[in-house]
Amino acid sequence: MKVTEHIKKANGKTLFSFEILPPLKGQNIQSIYKNVDPLIEFNPSFIDVTYHREEYIFKELENGLLQKQITRKRPGTVGICAALQYKYKVDAVPHILCGGFTKEDTENFLIDLNFLEIDNVMALRGDPVKSETYFKPEKDGHQYPAELVSQISDLNAGKYLDEELLNTSKTDFCIGVGAYPEKHLESPSLDADIHFLKRKIKAGADYIVTQMFFDNQKYFEFVQRCRKAGITIPIIPGLKPIAVKKHLNIIPHRFNVDIPNELIMQVVKCKDNKEVRQVGVEWAIAQGKELIKAGVPALHFYSMGKSDNIKAIASALF
Repeated sequence: MKVTEHIKKANGKTLFSFEILPPLKGQNIQSIYKNVDPLIEFNPSFIDVTYHREEYIFKELENGLLQKQITRKRPGTVGICAALQYKYKVDAVPHILCGGFTKEDTENFLIDLNFLEIDNVMALRGDPVKSETYFKPEKDGHQYPAELVSQISDLNAGKYLDEELLNTSKTDFCIGVGAYPEKHLESPSLDADIHFLKRKIKAGADYIVTQMFFDNQKYFEFVQRCRKAGITIPIIPGLKPIAVKKHLNIIPHRFNVDIPNELIMQVVKCKDNKEVRQVGVEWAIAQGKELIKAGVPALHFYSMGKSDNIKAIASALF
């Protein structure tokens, strides 16, 4: 079922969903099941599965030439999505990126998903790899998410890259896109962000999931600005509980997200990360209660491969 159909069927009730990371190469599917199992009792409407580009370094050989060496890889997004839908009978939403994909790679990825009867995709640009200062698309790839959304929409209309193909089948993907209540790190302004968000919607996006935030007012103001700009599709808030002290430094730097001073002070006073984790749970519960009261379509949690804190939050909210 499409994410938008889940939202419509809920008839105003806030849904529960979460996002998981594929395991590092060398680990098996059980590491996924171990973290998904405790959350199934809360009836997630959909589970996002991220896609991670391979990371690499250039190693100098004895002859002075450089050899590309892959250092980190998280394979398996398509397989994990198929496994989740088979095992749990829950809709899986694979992430598909501009980065690391040519247009042909994108088309083949989508064809595989369609064969597996996966109805939803999350279309994202993706972050630069560590060897890049700024994002660089693949040769014959997409530079902007709106271009990626357009290709998915074209496939939904039966338009393939090879225009000579006859009697093509149409796909029917529900397309999600990302948004940033506090502005993307690379964007000059929030208004610019909303301008490019409208491009993604014009290209065919069906719903939005936001980046994490810790001040609900940021989300409410963002939604208000979007509605004023003519954006009418569902805007799902994304939440991530603080779990360790170093998040106070990492999150603002990496995601351009402000952490309220009250939350900072609570974390600073913690004796260890166990106490930090509890603070994060309580803060997310408070956020969730206010968001549910406001009638948000779903609460989407970034689990980052751990489910104990998400389970504690979901137990209090669903």
